[in-house]
Amino acid sequence: MRQAFIGVDVGTSSTRAGIFDEAGNLIASARHPIQTWYEAGDIVEQSSDDIWNACCTAVRAAMAEAAIAPDMVKGIGFDATCSLVNLDRAGQPLTVSTSGDVRRNVIVWMDHRAIPEARAINAAGHEVLRYVGGVISPEMEMPKLLWLKRHLRASFDAAGHFFDLADFLTFRATGSLARSMCTVTCKWNYLAHERRWSADYFQRIGLQEFVAENYARIGTEIVAPGTPLGSGLSQAAAQDLGLVAGTPVGAALIDAHAGGVGAIGGRDADGVEVNVCERLAYIMGTSACIMATTVEPSFVPGVWGPYYQGMVPGFWLNEGGQSAAGAAIDHLLRSHPAYGEASAAARSQGVDVIEYLERRIMARVNGAGAAAFLARDIHILPEFLGNRSPYADPDSRAVIAGLDLDADIGAMERLFVAGLCGLAYGLADVIDAFAANKVTSRIVVMAGGASRSPLVRQIMADTTGLAVALPRTQEPVLLGAAMLGAVASGAYRSIGETMAAMSALGRRSDPTDPTLAAFHRRKREVHALLRRLDRDSRALMRDIVTEGRA
Repeated sequence: MRQAFIGVDVGTSSTRAGIFDEAGNLIASARHPIQTWYEAGDIVEQSSDDIWNACCTAVRAAMAEAAIAPDMVKGIGFDATCSLVNLDRAGQPLTVSTSGDVRRNVIVWMDHRAIPEARAINAAGHEVLRYVGGVISPEMEMPKLLWLKRHLRASFDAAGHFFDLADFLTFRATGSLARSMCTVTCKWNYLAHERRWSADYFQRIGLQEFVAENYARIGTEIVAPGTPLGSGLSQAAAQDLGLVAGTPVGAALIDAHAGGVGAIGGRDADGVEVNVCERLAYIMGTSACIMATTVEPSFVPGVWGPYYQGMVPGFWLNEGGQSAAGAAIDHLLRSHPAYGEASAAARSQGVDVIEYLERRIMARVNGAGAAAFLARDIHILPEFLGNRSPYADPDSRAVIAGLDLDADIGAMERLFVAGLCGLAYGLADVIDAFAANKVTSRIVVMAGGASRSPLVRQIMADTTGLAVALPRTQEPVLLGAAMLGAVASGAYRSIGETMAAMSALGRRSDPTDPTLAAFHRRKREVHALLRRLDRDSRALMRDIVTEGRA
């Protein structure tokens, strides 16, 4: 190995660091947890200092495992969730919490406190909203910023910098205030295809301060992912990370988009480069992102985008998603009476609960796809955090039909499979919305922790009718982040070149049995019924007066 590149990924609950060689082979990796505060009202907050310290701990641990000298690391890249970071004019944490706790200066992506603000922005009906599928989400940054202005005005006014979390990490690493085109285009309503902010939009939605200050607090220098920032790692950051000052740092990506870059490019099984527009990226973690690449912009109602160069340079991106994916499955399992028994059994085997359940299921069925038959009589709309796309309904909630009084692990297995089917039908809804607007793909490339499950992959394939493939690397998100460092270092000239050189496809799903395809079509009809039930029940109860009731 002549040179190494580090990718740092900040997810919802932990940070990870991965060290790769120039061919994209993973040399070492490490993980460190981060602290999260949860409060009623969909409040979810974190600390930027805690996140940075976790990044440093993970990098140092990965370097120790790799047993390489710091000067072998030629570049580093960061990705993160699309959470909002608030800093004062000196670059120090500034609270976003009604508690006043200065540590709590990050509004996490999944925090839905800004639903009223999202509604107000949508009511403004500005042309900019065409580039978020017509409806802005409370997970994006403008609703969060408007919430801060309305509810924590002192923090809003005192802020010196508002960052997407990924851009905060590169700022902390280099001192550069440059923002990534990925973050500001996909989550901040920057018009990348015109290389501008919309003054009229900010004025109409009540954030005219940004126009008056010439966007100084949200970004005046917007650069492509992988662009080398500043003079590389600052002396302080290098000391924190255990690396060499001046090591090139590439402009960042959102975490799911890093996974897309690490997954959909590269070569097929025969070593031939492929058309990225034929590959749909499905990045499944706490939430899930469903990303399609196109040559020309496609406007898909209820799907974020089209974003110019939101992920792959020179292409447009449409980004569907599920606000609760892994989080939905975790919640379902933890709520089951057999969870304690299953957890103890899983620990005794040295695996987590999901792997334990999957092993039990796979030992009894004839092929991964046949496991879906366990969910014949139980149906789940797993939208605990609303629907991100294609219905753009943040008020949507989960519906479960077919529960009985069975409380053993077998019943838990059925609930688990039904939850996976529900997620697969949500994916199929997005793919159908894409296809209706001439965005088509031939293959789904899965990444994220759940992608390693043959059960998950086969259910997704049988539901969507598309082949599902894995990237060659087990860590496509970390690889995508490391690619940013490789470009910043000059080892490769572009993100596209790194995708061709450092990534490739691995295993594919089995062909779908016609009987299974028919089974899933029928369950998708039930899925649609549950969605209508959720919507109609909310409409019926909306005008009920509840004042004075417990």
